[in-house]
This record gives sequence, C-alpha cells and structure tokens, in this order.
Amino acid sequence: MIVQNLKEVQERIHALDKNQHVTLIAVSKTKPASDLQQAIDAGQRHFGENYLQEALEKIETLKNQDLIWHFIGPIQSNKAKQISQNFDWVHSVDRLKIAKRLNDQRPKNLEKLNVLLQVNIDNEATKSGVLEGEIEDFILHFENFQNITLRGFMCIPNPNNAEQSFKKMAEILQKHPNLDTLSMGMSTDLELAIENGANFVRIGTDIFGKRA
Repeated sequence: MIVQNLKEVQERIHALDKNQHVTLIAVSKTKPASDLQQAIDAGQRHFGENYLQEALEKIETLKNQDLIWHFIGPIQSNKAKQISQNFDWVHSVDRLKIAKRLNDQRPKNLEKLNVLLQVNIDNEATKSGVLEGEIEDFILHFENFQNITLRGFMCIPNPNNAEQSFKKMAEILQKHPNLDTLSMGMSTDLELAIENGANFVRIGTDIFGKRA
C-alpha cells in the first residue's frame, strides 16, 4: 500500500514538475520504521519528522541507509542540541535563540546544517513563525553563524487562502537571490504549492495513511 501511495504522489509531482526541481519529503510521524523501510525500498530518500524522540529511534534503526533527515516540527530550546546532531535539514526555525543554538551545537565534523526560516505567512495567532516584516532583520544574523546555512523558507498556510499565501512566499524568496528553497505544500495542496514555486513538498497522509 505504501509503495503504491508513494508512486501516486510521485506521479502527481511529476505531472507539474517536468524538470524535477521538486523534492518529495515523506513525513512519517507516528508511523514505525518498518513503514519507512517500505518507502526506502521503493527509492525514497528524504524523510520528515515532527517529534524528536520518535525521530531519533527511526534514525538509529535506519542508520545504515543513505537517508536525508528533515526536522519539520516545533523546536524547544532543550531539543536543539539533538536536532543539530542528527538532522540534515531543519524547516522550523522561528526564533533567533533557536538558530543560535543549532549553530553552536552542530558538531564540527558534520557538514553545515541546512535551515529554513518558518514564516507565519497569514499572521495567525495559533501558528509559529516569523512575520513577513521581521524576515530581513532575522536574515542579517545568519552572517554570524559558521555551522548552519540559511537556504530559504517554510510555511504552513491557512487552507482558506493557500494559493495567495504560496504566491506571497514565492515573492519573498525572489527578494533573496542567494536563497534557493521553498518548503510548502502537503497532501491536500501539493499541486498549488508546486505551481507557485515549492521545491520541497512535505507529504504524510497520502503516503503512510492517517496518523495513529
């Protein structure tokens, strides 16, 4: 089932992404490592995790495979060290304190950690993320960081105006020619996201089924 689901999601992406600029991140929260193994056997390499403890168990179980791990959940300060040690990408940086901790605690023997700034594009009180007007100031601080690299932005838009929010995110990225990544789009809106410039899509339900 997972293999078939994965194939269908890939076909949806390829229908819009003729030049293969879009990377599929399979989001497996609450799902066991055995489910990930099915996707790995079908060629999937990028995996997204929301919960640190659960992620660390999967990373350990699957450590002999050539995988790229993305942390996409909220980050508590006391979790930053383990996130910086175990992931290749972090999508959910929303505070300067977190960026600094990731930088300071990234092991020197690892490549720089790729990070994305989470933008609260619809200015919603219930969501994390920097506001559009705060982005420029936030980016300036990255000049001081040696062990992390700012690559772009992530958002979780309000479903009622997702297309408008995705367009706005694309405009923000265009203002920063040295950045190259937009992480946006999930199972319900991946087509809209790709049409508006996403190059990471984070798909959980449509690959692994409803979460436990």
